[in-house]
Amino acid sequence: MAELESQHPIQLALNENPFGPSPAAVAAIRADLSGLARYTGREVEDLTAAIAAHDNVPPDQIVLGENLNVLGLYLSAHGGPGGAFITSEPGYTALVDAVAPAGGTVIGVPLNHQLENDLPAISAAVDDRTRAVYLVNPHNPSGTVSETTHFIEAVRELSTRALVIVDEAYLEFLPDFAARTVAPPVRDGANVAVFRTFSKIHGLASLAIGYTLAPKPLAASLKQIGIGAFFGLSRLSLVAALASLHDPSHLDAVRAKVAAEREAWHALLRTRKRRFSASKANFVFFDCGRPHAEVAAALAARGILIGRAQPHFDTWLRISIGLPDDNAIARQAVAELLPATS
Repeated sequence: MAELESQHPIQLALNENPFGPSPAAVAAIRADLSGLARYTGREVEDLTAAIAAHDNVPPDQIVLGENLNVLGLYLSAHGGPGGAFITSEPGYTALVDAVAPAGGTVIGVPLNHQLENDLPAISAAVDDRTRAVYLVNPHNPSGTVSETTHFIEAVRELSTRALVIVDEAYLEFLPDFAARTVAPPVRDGANVAVFRTFSKIHGLASLAIGYTLAPKPLAASLKQIGIGAFFGLSRLSLVAALASLHDPSHLDAVRAKVAAEREAWHALLRTRKRRFSASKANFVFFDCGRPHAEVAAALAARGILIGRAQPHFDTWLRISIGLPDDNAIARQAVAELLPATS
């Protein structure tokens, strides 16, 4: 371990894809470097058209950009202060963190015993103050994915009472993601929005590009205030995302590598009799049996950076899937820090 301390840190905190982007995406960036003096142009329409074909959703329902926080701010401001936003707790908070400046309030609903979105409890929390319901599926930090039919039916029912925003940032780590997405209700006119990002399985985190599939009125309103407009988007992000979207074989390879590394973590946790979530994403979440701050500090001293502590889960760790050698080092370090099994 002493040798590790002289090396660069092993970054296992932000759920990045260390296997990297598609070679086609890298080639697209290189080919477009000569155009840096020009504003973004047809690249917006090209990527929008590709997403429309990929998700079978009309182009006018697609808003480009990593816009979760902007969406939260817009929704909390639209209709005046006092709107309530329901979300699972703990959870990814980019959208709900943005509602406070405009007077929005956040209602957190605890995960169920399986560490999944508690859909019945979320449904019961909806009332006439609810501005939106925000669900992450697979969930972050647990990585659990809700059963497909039940989840889609729950989203459809919730959408009759409030806007439902489903963050599918990690859905493509599942091989059957196409059957699990709630894009069809968006296409059918339900009051549902779907957020996707190219920062995770596509390996383009530094380029900050994603998109939202939204009901037509919401998409039109967002575009009217400049969200997804050419002047707010990088040409390099757009051409890289387009190339990656056209290279599903690269995503297949990443998905298989992540699954193998995730199972190696789960095998260790089973051996050490530690409780862990049924993660299907590119991270693991488990009860280490010691305070998060204590273990995170010990790992950081060895050059291993892990995810932040989660509310009400003081002894749980979220560790992103890294490269195989980095994962092996991290597993060895975690195994040494875990309490002895009885």
